[in-house]
Amino acid sequence: MAEDGPGQDPKLQEDPRLTSLDQRLKQAQADEAVRTGQARQGADRNEQLGNRVLSYLIGGLAGGALIGWVLDRLFGTSPLLLISLLILGTIGGFWNIIKISTRRPD
Repeated sequence: MAEDGPGQDPKLQEDPRLTSLDQRLKQAQADEAVRTGQARQGADRNEQLGNRVLSYLIGGLAGGALIGWVLDRLFGTSPLLLISLLILGTIGGFWNIIKISTRRPD
């Protein structure tokens, strides 16, 4: 014991049963993470946030333009409702983005 230092046990061989158990445990944890959808949690949150921001921008613009165009066709007020609802859709998209960005992280 004096050769290895005070209070240290001599080096022992690794037990193959423990190595096999470690491998099976890691595989089970990876399978569970995939099953519950937490396999890439860090990157997925950022991707989801980026996709949500993009959908708010595109959805506000496209939704306002489409609804304004349809209402203009119905009422014959071309381009008044198209422009006004396009502006309102853009404002709504930016409002949702501002709400997302001011929320506290979990």
